[in-house]
Amino acid sequence: MVTAAPTPPTGNIRPIRIEDEMRTSYLSYAMSVIVSRALPDVRDGLKPVQRRILYAMHEMGIRPNTAYKKSARIVGEVLGKYHPHGDSSVYDALVRMAQPFSMRYTLVDGQGNYGSVDGDPPAAMRYTEARIALIAEELLADIEQNTVDFDVNFDDSLQEPKVLPSRIPNMLINGASGIAVGMATNIPPHNLSEICDAVSYVIDHPNCVTEDLVKLVPGPDFPTGANIHGTSGIMDTYNTGRGRIVMEATTEIEELRGGRQRILVTELPYQVNKATLVEKIAQLVRDKKMEGISDIRDESDRHGMRIVIELRRDAQANIILNNLFKHTALRTAFNSIMLSLVDGQPQVLPLKRSISLFIEHRQEVIRRRSEFRLQRAQERDHILQGLLLALEQLDLVISIIRGSADAENARTNLMDQLQLTQVQAQAILDMQLR
Repeated sequence: MVTAAPTPPTGNIRPIRIEDEMRTSYLSYAMSVIVSRALPDVRDGLKPVQRRILYAMHEMGIRPNTAYKKSARIVGEVLGKYHPHGDSSVYDALVRMAQPFSMRYTLVDGQGNYGSVDGDPPAAMRYTEARIALIAEELLADIEQNTVDFDVNFDDSLQEPKVLPSRIPNMLINGASGIAVGMATNIPPHNLSEICDAVSYVIDHPNCVTEDLVKLVPGPDFPTGANIHGTSGIMDTYNTGRGRIVMEATTEIEELRGGRQRILVTELPYQVNKATLVEKIAQLVRDKKMEGISDIRDESDRHGMRIVIELRRDAQANIILNNLFKHTALRTAFNSIMLSLVDGQPQVLPLKRSISLFIEHRQEVIRRRSEFRLQRAQERDHILQGLLLALEQLDLVISIIRGSADAENARTNLMDQLQLTQVQAQAILDMQLR
């Protein structure tokens, strides 16, 4: 049987090996996730969706001293102008920025149900309201003064900032977590005062080492409190950008009448679900894997966290507490990976390098802001020089304007007879006689 030869490709169709196309497409997708979705920028510590939310709220005029706006309205603004993805991705990011148990310093001031440490979901966006938090204003300060580069949005109709000016080292104080393709980031949050002291120290002592900075920043400062067990994980994180930081709940053994004791838990490790923890302890008791506990209840309220673990009369509180640390999330590890974008490339950063890159960003912002203000001052000076010249020859200026047929002719005559620029001549014509 004779078969016809295959028809050669025409037009824009070209043959390509499927494995080559898969490799190229997957690399493009991976880089898109790494650069445009999952990893924060070292300069402002924000992922693109977070940056777009804050910038959209700034453009909408939602300030800390203005009224709250519906979250659905903010999400719609972000979707329509800057973020071509689903509404849930935007609202989830907005919710997290408003949760005091997720962020060390919340960037969004939320009103309504934004979830809880028990894992309760937030209310739908049509029910909650939000506005920019006071500290987030520092991220956006001077953005109108040409301090950062802008780029076109997804449909080339608007401009959005590539990075925020960020007066505060947001990446270090709020941390970040994200899973990209082939890499992940998990940056612990820190205390603002300690990090600012470290920034000042690096400015004054550029050749300092990690041991010098640890005196100012002894360790991470998680929003839920609790304690850090040991310092080796902290030093690994600050020296190499990777480390295992062990966290323990804040507990207290309380003596009761009749020789009985109970354990009080007042602070949990970061990102531990309280309801799941209480259920886990109760399950261990039911399965006879944990002896000596007679009752467990959650007495947390608006004043703070309080988990009460009642012990039997013959139980040893310290032994039970150690078993709880061993078998439950009362002791858990934070595996830190200080991975962020540096000039669009993912890098694992030690503490000093992170601070140095933030300082370089601030130097660039201040330089550009100064150049912007200088240019504005020079433009104003140029106009004032023309106005002074007009005042010195006021009668001539009036006669030139009176003798001109229209505004265009008057401007040309002023430029010719008084050697003014077009900007100066227009400023003279714009003056009010009053």
